[in-house]
Amino acid sequence: MSKVLFSTWQGEFIDNRNIAKDEWSESSFKVPANYDENTNSKIFIGWNGLVVFEEGVDVVKAGAEYAAQYQEYSEACGRCAPGRWGGRILYDLFDKIARGEGSSDDVTHLLEISETMIKTSKCEIGRTVPVPLINILEHFKNEINDLINNQKKSPHYDNKDINYIAKVTAPCMDACPDHIDIPAYIEGVRDLQFGESLKATKQTMPLAHACGRVCPHPCEDECRRANLDEAVSIMELKRVGADYESDHGLDFLYPAVQKPLNGKKVAIVGSGPAGLTAAYYLALDGVASDVYEELPVLGGEVAVGVPEYRMPYDKYYKDIESIGALNGVEFILNTKVTDKMLVAFEDEYDAIMLASGTRISKKIRAANERLDMKGYWSAIEFLDQVNLNIKWNLAPEVDLSGKTLVCVGGGFTSMDVVRCAIRAGAKKVIMLYRRDEKTIIRNTSLEEYHEAVEEGVEFVFHSAIEEIFDDNNTLKKVKVNMFELVPDPNGGRAQLVKIEGDDYEIECDYLIPAVSQDADLKYIPKDWELELTSWNTLLTDGKTYQTSKKGVFAAGDCEYGPMTIVNAVGQAKRAASVMSRYVHDGKLTLLDEEIMEDHLRRLKVYDKKEEVKGWVAGLPREVSEKLDVDYRKTSQDEVNFGFTQQQAIDEASRCMRCYYIAMVAV
Repeated sequence: MSKVLFSTWQGEFIDNRNIAKDEWSESSFKVPANYDENTNSKIFIGWNGLVVFEEGVDVVKAGAEYAAQYQEYSEACGRCAPGRWGGRILYDLFDKIARGEGSSDDVTHLLEISETMIKTSKCEIGRTVPVPLINILEHFKNEINDLINNQKKSPHYDNKDINYIAKVTAPCMDACPDHIDIPAYIEGVRDLQFGESLKATKQTMPLAHACGRVCPHPCEDECRRANLDEAVSIMELKRVGADYESDHGLDFLYPAVQKPLNGKKVAIVGSGPAGLTAAYYLALDGVASDVYEELPVLGGEVAVGVPEYRMPYDKYYKDIESIGALNGVEFILNTKVTDKMLVAFEDEYDAIMLASGTRISKKIRAANERLDMKGYWSAIEFLDQVNLNIKWNLAPEVDLSGKTLVCVGGGFTSMDVVRCAIRAGAKKVIMLYRRDEKTIIRNTSLEEYHEAVEEGVEFVFHSAIEEIFDDNNTLKKVKVNMFELVPDPNGGRAQLVKIEGDDYEIECDYLIPAVSQDADLKYIPKDWELELTSWNTLLTDGKTYQTSKKGVFAAGDCEYGPMTIVNAVGQAKRAASVMSRYVHDGKLTLLDEEIMEDHLRRLKVYDKKEEVKGWVAGLPREVSEKLDVDYRKTSQDEVNFGFTQQQAIDEASRCMRCYYIAMVAV
């Protein structure tokens, strides 16, 4: 929280003008008082009001600059006159007043136009841009009247030392770890401009085929449409443009023309989502890379861990091919990077990106748990064998006919294990999970959980394995403890408490722990002394993604622990951006766009309590057709058919285009 001079943000009203600074009250919101480590903010203006941080700020000039952003970003869709022309009038009149040529009639007109835009604009950007401008007109009348009565310029009108930094966002964009321009790609689908839809996605997400299928879509949790009826099916709309590209055999679409190679090159360890993303955006910026992959196939854990029925490799490979087609990207397979190689990389490359993932399954900490026990099978090894066999015939077939398999987990990996076990012919498949149904859905997705239930997976919630029993080192059964959730009488978090006497045993042939994975960092030179997190992953500053060693960056699972594709891509894109500048000047810098992303995420763009008005409620969310359950239990065919063209158009039309503009003056 920060002390502020004035604030109207989200209904807050603070006015510390004419009050001693040490007595100023604080904003209750995480407003960006410090733009970066070296710069303080003067004013923050956005869709919910304005915040002034210091005395002497030229609020009228800031208002004119904010109105100008509506034109600069051209986010008005042009489908309504208030949105199309109102924004231009706001800027013209505010600037007229700021340059000392305004009149009281201009103020009246500004208020009229603002009210009209708020009431009648079809998209949120048209409705919200006037909000802080009305606040200025209402609460800074003395300053405005002074400019009008004396026909003089506002104090900082010609001050070139003040920078006005703006960012367009939306609740869904803000929730997306990769900050994809979601309204833009949805609009492309709605208008049948599928190529433009894909380009909008690839501005920040190069793995459109994959992310359109297996993303946990946190964006949908912060979709404003849910405040009206149901969230837009954002993830499935993402794959529409990607599938259009591949299904029609089009040349690869890129969000920008690749810059000429500039002679700089980085080494990337790992070809999973993080490594691929880094190579993609570095190449677009003219920086070459060599991508080293231990496995015989590209794609990392998404390739060998995500099942074919959920993410067909030929689709994922289209994403990979588009990256490999860029000048300067070289893939080097079947190559396990060693500590000696990394030492050599220091001289051979201008920077190094570590994106080696997490491929060591954690134990469940049960009694008699032994890795060498027959029937004890780590989730990573199990999925490796399943997928290497099915996709490339590079491993023996997994046949579980007549077998009982128990999996311990509650995330995507465990869900992949149990659904693959069904397809491998298992007689019975049981997933044990310490938490409840609601939590497993939040950890994965409603669709994934329901499809697993349909296919016959038995879920046992509030459970854990206490002991594993074997006969001559062959797994025979497990002892299961049952728990209940007991509320904290003091209002704290409810605790899981074992239910005495409810233990029971499950006879089984296989036990697969899928509770999480660790990073294998033995390949990193000891004398580098890289700092680690408490989870034994690589510690970075979380902004530039440089490790404790200069010139060595990390992103993805090996930096954070097991995460989703979109999280890994978001990290790697930011790291690639920093690296593309670092290789030239050795400095760690963020773009204004990236700084603003961080500020807005802390501030929170989505208001779950907001009452959404002005839209037709009750429009049902489209649901794509799924493969018949009886067929899919024995098939590797993709379960989700995706939307038909009409479904895609109808679903895209549900998007309320919730763009917002935020601006900071520094």
